[in-house]
Amino acid sequence: MIPAARPLIGAEERAAVDRVLAGGNLAQGPEVAAFEAEFAEAVGARHCVAVNSGTSALLLALVACGIGPGDEVIVPSFTFAATANAVALTGAQPVFADIEPAHFCLDPDAVAAAVTPRTAAIMPVHLYGHPAAMDPLVAIAQRHGLILVEDAAQAHLAGYGGRTVGTFGHAAAFSFYPTKNMTSGEGGMVVCADGDVARRVRLLRNQGMEQRYANEVVGWNMRMTDLHAAIGRVQLTRLPGWTERRRHNAAVLSAALGGLPGVTVPAVAPQAEPVWHQYTVRVAGRDAVQRHLAEAGVGSGVYYPTPVHRLASFGLSFDLPQTTAACDSVLSLPVHPDLTDTDLRAVADAVAGAVTGAVAR
Repeated sequence: MIPAARPLIGAEERAAVDRVLAGGNLAQGPEVAAFEAEFAEAVGARHCVAVNSGTSALLLALVACGIGPGDEVIVPSFTFAATANAVALTGAQPVFADIEPAHFCLDPDAVAAAVTPRTAAIMPVHLYGHPAAMDPLVAIAQRHGLILVEDAAQAHLAGYGGRTVGTFGHAAAFSFYPTKNMTSGEGGMVVCADGDVARRVRLLRNQGMEQRYANEVVGWNMRMTDLHAAIGRVQLTRLPGWTERRRHNAAVLSAALGGLPGVTVPAVAPQAEPVWHQYTVRVAGRDAVQRHLAEAGVGSGVYYPTPVHRLASFGLSFDLPQTTAACDSVLSLPVHPDLTDTDLRAVADAVAGAVTGAVAR
């Protein structure tokens, strides 16, 4: 089976964990501080705060920016539930807007139409590693005096207009879950444009204190351990090479699949430099295609089959037509950097066999 995703853990990661174990400082410590500094340099950000998950990063970014009860935050419904969950956990109300169909990210026109007097923030998602349309979204935020928090959980090193994602908003959140473009085993990073916001994140992740037993606010325990940070530091050094391989793999797949009937390969916006966390096509008869791929030994995934606003956790019934169309047609194919060119040909052949009834030659 060619897996849809594969975490790449090697001897360097194991050695880094052994180093921390031998040193005896397992909780948040010097490895976390070093990881924060190195990640800041990688993304061109001024302040980075490591936490225990991408969801925690989203939550702390919102709270540190002042989002809370009575506020509305505009989010996409075509995303993982954590995006809206983080808003709801602050006490604010997620307001679901539709996506633009070409790149699966928030539609700026839908965002502009969703702004109300209670709107406090916009939280675009750089879905599948493709940047959201940041220029118009930044303009909307500035026009209405709104906080902008980027959900960059899937977009490590992605670029838009020559800038790295995560550096456009007041804050951004990255995830280091095992299937992301890089991992720390589990973890997240909050990127902050302002030092005061970063300090609030540091307080909130550590029971409200910077100095031990000097609690300034009520906070959580959302710290990253030195064990996780040590893994993340190694992975960060490999991320540029892995990103180039993902881009190569995506180009090979697009060239092979672009002419197939019933298959729409992913588009890239003119200013975007995606990092291909997922290579997601639209395909007619998706369920049958996915079954054929599995029989051919090719893994795949549907991200996401149900709009977030229609999940039982939110229970809303209105229609977002582009979101619904995406949920009904998207299929993510293997694109991870461990794939060989032989693997990529096998993926393309399996898709061709599913949609044409004959393996492509």
